[in-house]
Amino acid sequence: NPVQGGRQAVAEAWRNLVACGATPLAATDNLNFGNPEKPEIMGQFVGCLKGISEACRALDFPVVSGNVSLYNETQGRGILPTPSIGGVGVLPDFTKSSTLAFKAGGEAILLIGETQGWLGQSVYLRDVCGREEGAPPPVDLVEERENGDVVRALIADGQVTASHDISDGGLLVAITEMAMASGIGARLLAQPSDVEAHAYWFGEDQARYVITVSPADRERLVTHAAGAGVTLTRLGTTGGDALTLPGEAPILVADVKQAYESWLPAYMAKAA
Repeated sequence: NPVQGGRQAVAEAWRNLVACGATPLAATDNLNFGNPEKPEIMGQFVGCLKGISEACRALDFPVVSGNVSLYNETQGRGILPTPSIGGVGVLPDFTKSSTLAFKAGGEAILLIGETQGWLGQSVYLRDVCGREEGAPPPVDLVEERENGDVVRALIADGQVTASHDISDGGLLVAITEMAMASGIGARLLAQPSDVEAHAYWFGEDQARYVITVSPADRERLVTHAAGAGVTLTRLGTTGGDALTLPGEAPILVADVKQAYESWLPAYMAKAA
């Protein structure tokens, strides 16, 4: 869906800025498509522009620069439509910015945003199941704005110790990235009974953030989120040296980091 693709590209760039506490100011686009003389390719291009426009207006995130690359094809077959969005924002006080790394053990891990377990066009479906199918996750621009504004306010108020937006790979990948950045593990709660485990942990529902908060600030943060009308879910607690899910063997953070960081050097060594 080209419209949803355009919306999603803008929303993710906006989310990246919000997750560190910045106020998004402007976007730049890099639009790569096949031969626009083919009706289906021109349809992709027009739909993508429509999605980008809708998202930029809803998020107050204007496009101030960019470029377009067309006729990208090999033997008559065009590339997949590829809108790339970059963004800039401002941090009024750098000391109040947030990073993705867990800061200490014993802190609450919370999720802002609703999880339905959307697996269409997800990394899980592609890489684990070997399937590229289904519709991409819908992008609710009102929810995107509301959730992001709450996260940014919480960071500015000093209530958040770490934050990370959720994108490719879903919720468990985001938590794992936070653990790898810190070396601190996490003890996670079971998924809700109405969502399958693989969909809950690897679905790519939009407008979501993982945040951590100290025990002393947890109730104040919960009250803030409730007053703003955003969905807040407790995921677990930071601590230890492993990622632990109910019913699963613990996964050492050091092992995950080793696997993540060693793949490219090993691949390049084989290529040489």
